[in-house]
Amino acid sequence: MIKRLSITLVILSLLLASCSAAMPNRESEQTVYMEEPAAAPVMESESLGAGAYSDRGLFAIDNAATTPERLVIKNANLAISVEDPTISMETISKLAEAMGGFVVSADMYQQTLSNGVKVPQVSMTIRVPAEKLDEAMATIKAETDLPVISENISSQDVTAEYTDLNSQLTNLEAAEKQLQEIMDSANRTEDVLAVYSQLVSVREQIEVKKGQMLYYERSAALSAITVQLYANAATQPLTIGGWQPKGVANEALQSLVNALQANGNFVIRSVILYIPVLAIIFVPIILIIWGIRKLVRKNRQGKSAPPPGPITPPEA
Repeated sequence: MIKRLSITLVILSLLLASCSAAMPNRESEQTVYMEEPAAAPVMESESLGAGAYSDRGLFAIDNAATTPERLVIKNANLAISVEDPTISMETISKLAEAMGGFVVSADMYQQTLSNGVKVPQVSMTIRVPAEKLDEAMATIKAETDLPVISENISSQDVTAEYTDLNSQLTNLEAAEKQLQEIMDSANRTEDVLAVYSQLVSVREQIEVKKGQMLYYERSAALSAITVQLYANAATQPLTIGGWQPKGVANEALQSLVNALQANGNFVIRSVILYIPVLAIIFVPIILIIWGIRKLVRKNRQGKSAPPPGPITPPEA
């Protein structure tokens, strides 16, 4: 019995090791929002009904299917110029909720223009059902009559990764069932503990695989849209009587400010840095030169003095 149990544990250990090594660690920049309900998944397939869903996840692919369904994650980035970014932010937030999505983040800050005027600017990210991505993009772009500043839609096919996880999950669940049967039939305490340790490890790996599969499911079901909202004043040139100087006056004023700032910085650096450094370097040199010149002058004066005459004795 013990020998048979040991052989079974060795086989299961090798099976679990192969499952762990088959799936490399993958990092993603997406965020999993477990607390939000997932919308209907977006599946692209050449043959609808080729795969069957299992109870492990919405996108679980039947191993017997000849044509696996595709699992695609779609995200978008959009930058537009609007009349009032704060109002448009509220409108887009309500749009996400009305479509069955939610607001991931919304940041508003003040942007200072070259003329000194401060205007609001908004950066926000929302999630909407993937099948409504195009509709949401069109509604957001309707917030302005001006041309779109930038727009980008990206897609990532994660079918292979999801299929790999599904296969590993099947193997792990089979190993869990066998370990449970072995533990139920074990009589010795040390055998029960050994099997229990293996069973805990298997269940942890099962939870990890399920979490990774759920991440792909949620990411494919809800598309992320990152929106940058700029105020019209920050993007539109100055117009006077049909003539657009394109901010020449503002640029000239800014250049003047930059020039004055550069001169001020030079003066400050001169007083604090340059003058003390020059004094440390040149003051000793000047003192040495002054001492040498003084010594030379003194020697010259001694050489040019008349020699002393003969001593005349005093008259009696």
